[in-house]
Amino acid sequence: MANENELVLNNGVTMPALGFGVFQSPPEETSAAVETALNVGYRHVDTAAAYNNERQVGEGIRRSGLRRDDVFIETKVWVSDYGHDETLRAFEKATRKLGVDRLDLLLLHQPATDRFDRTVAAYRGLETLLADGRVRAIGVSNFMPHHLADLLERTEVVPAVNQIELHPYFTQPDVRKTNAEHGILTQAWSPIGGITFYPGYGEGRRSILGDGTIGAVAAGHGKTAAQVMLRWQLQHGRSAIPKSTNPARIAENFGVFDFELTADEMSMIDALDRGVRNGPDPDVPRPAMFDRVIPED
Repeated sequence: MANENELVLNNGVTMPALGFGVFQSPPEETSAAVETALNVGYRHVDTAAAYNNERQVGEGIRRSGLRRDDVFIETKVWVSDYGHDETLRAFEKATRKLGVDRLDLLLLHQPATDRFDRTVAAYRGLETLLADGRVRAIGVSNFMPHHLADLLERTEVVPAVNQIELHPYFTQPDVRKTNAEHGILTQAWSPIGGITFYPGYGEGRRSILGDGTIGAVAAGHGKTAAQVMLRWQLQHGRSAIPKSTNPARIAENFGVFDFELTADEMSMIDALDRGVRNGPDPDVPRPAMFDRVIPED
């Protein structure tokens, strides 16, 4: 039987489908959470310069006792470090904090439409890092179809991954279709809808964890709503990045390889899409946020 937790990227690199996320994880809790996740069985950790916890992610990986090659490390360049040479320096910052000399996957965090020429230059920096063997795969995050079209016209390497907001209430079919047409893997952030409570977004929206349809499917399998949503993501061939600092939840989120949703259950969950974004709109410039400087250490 094929390994359900393996996905092959468009350049042949193999990546664990289920990754451990650390968005909004306080730095003081991140090392223990990462160590716990790796002890549970995760072999893929997703962080970002803007999360301000890359150093703690590295500590957690070292504390796990696993070899470097056994952990797939993914991080992201923040907008204030966009530009070709700036992105090369951003790589140096990230690897110094993580305590490694090579990254498995490096993404641009935002399309940054108000400075897209710098975004393109930053992606060319990723291409340089890829050619030099300092990263194994490169990609983007929060890129909509028109962003991808503009990027592909001006660069050489097709992104391996596009990480986007994706959960049963917001499935982004247009982005997924564009990704698939170009061989770009869709990776879900907020895969169980936790971003419903993203600061400044989603006020008044109820948690997907309380959805009746998902609850009924979960009850039928003796699983939780979160496990059902993650299973739904994986059966669609996507990568998913759940996050938690709670040891029980970390283990629960990894317990998704011992059951299978039926075609009818998959369709029922697909039908929950409301087409409403809960996180920030990638087309809306946020200069105050984009200009935030990423510390050297």
